[in-house]
Amino acid sequence: MTFPQQHQMPSADEFLMGGGVPSAKFPTIGTTVAGRITERPTVEQQRDYTTGELKFWDDGKPQMQLVVTVQTDQRDPSVEDDDGTRRLYIKGQMKTAVAQAVRAAGARGLEVGGILSVTYARDGERKNPRFNAPKNFTAVYTPAAQAELHAPEPGAQPQGQPVAAQQAAPMAQQPGQGLTPQQYAQAQQNPATAALLAQQQAAAQGNVPQF
Repeated sequence: MTFPQQHQMPSADEFLMGGGVPSAKFPTIGTTVAGRITERPTVEQQRDYTTGELKFWDDGKPQMQLVVTVQTDQRDPSVEDDDGTRRLYIKGQMKTAVAQAVRAAGARGLEVGGILSVTYARDGERKNPRFNAPKNFTAVYTPAAQAELHAPEPGAQPQGQPVAAQQAAPMAQQPGQGLTPQQYAQAQQNPATAALLAQQQAAAQGNVPQF
């Protein structure tokens, strides 16, 4: 599995206003951060939390991390104009969990429009008494085409709605609903995704049986 190798740069607005997308937080075991991927994942070098200096392995190679931006249903009152967008900085054991999730989904990598869910599952072995035990994560990934046709937007379904209704609801949506025009255009450029969107449109119009 391969990921894009490019540096995560701030947007023009982030650079001008000094803001940015909040990092996803996992304060307690059981915390889940889930959402639709809104930007192309990128790879950047890790930095020390205290000094901000770039991090390297003992052999001099840079320590890298995958940066994934997702649209969640979370809202933090301390964040001005919080729209729920969060950035996952994927490294270490979390990287292993996400890679396993991508393989289990039959995908080749993470893509815009896919849905990624990461859960702080348990603590690992505490090998150094000066540091907290490492966090262990589990992950689930739904590729963009499957997410568009079958998966509701995270947090969009009312609580208490019957399971059958939840499964049927996405099929009644218009093709491309939940994606930005740019994401929809990218989906149309992929022959497999375009075919699935066309099939959804035909089903919505009653031309073919829904599945």
